[in-house]
Amino acid sequence: MSIIASNFKTNHTRKSTATFVKEVNDFLVSSKITNDVYIFPTSTSLDTFDSVSNLTMGTQNAYATVKGSFTGEIGTEQLDEFGIKTILIGHSERRHILGESQEEIAKKFVFYKELDYKIIYCIGEPLEVKEAGLEKTLEYIYEQFVGIDTNYENLILAYEPVWAIGTGVTATNEDITSVHSAIKSQIDKPLLYGGSVKVANVAEICKLEGVDGALIGTASWNVEDFKQIIENTKDL
Repeated sequence: MSIIASNFKTNHTRKSTATFVKEVNDFLVSSKITNDVYIFPTSTSLDTFDSVSNLTMGTQNAYATVKGSFTGEIGTEQLDEFGIKTILIGHSERRHILGESQEEIAKKFVFYKELDYKIIYCIGEPLEVKEAGLEKTLEYIYEQFVGIDTNYENLILAYEPVWAIGTGVTATNEDITSVHSAIKSQIDKPLLYGGSVKVANVAEICKLEGVDGALIGTASWNVEDFKQIIENTKDL
C-alpha cells in the first residue's frame, strides 16, 4: 500500500484548501481507497477538517516550541487547536533556501518526536553531489541523519534529490532504486520518493523496489491530478 503525500508549499488559500480537502476526502470514501494520504497545506490554511481515517492533515513547518516570541513561526499551541500531529521536517527548501542547519533540524526533530508527532523527514542531495557519484551522494545523505533517531516509531522518510524538485527533471529508476536500497539497508522505515513526481510517472516510481510512496509538490496542487495520482497507486 503506497503512502501518498501532497506538499502545498506556498500555494492555495484557506478557501481553496477547504474545497480541495473535501474533494479528496469524498473521493477516498467513494472509491474505498485505503492508501495513507497526507496533505500539508500552508499554515494559514490549517483547520479542523472532517476526514476519513486514512486522510491526515499535517504542517509543513513549526518551531520547536509550544508558544513564545518567535516572529513568523507557529508552535504546538497553534497546531493543537486543529489536532495536527504530523509534520514535515528537513525539506530541502528549508535547508537550502531558508538556511536551516542540521543542528536546527535535529533540534526540531527531537522536540516533535518527544510529542509523538508523525514525522516525514526529508533528505536529498544537490546536483554537484549527485554528479560526484553514488558514494558521495550517500555520504551527503547520511550526514542529514546526524542527531536524528532513525528508530523513532512514527518516522517516515522522504528522499528528494534537490536537483529534481520542481525542475521537471525526475531521477532515473536506477538513481531512485540505488539510493533507496542503500538507505533501506541501513534504516527500516517507510521511504517515499519526491522530485517531479506526476500523474504520468507516479505508478512506475511507486512500483520500484524500496519505494513506499511519494511526496509530491507541484503535480499535487490540482485536485483532479492529485485524485488521479491516488487512483494510479491505490493497488500498489
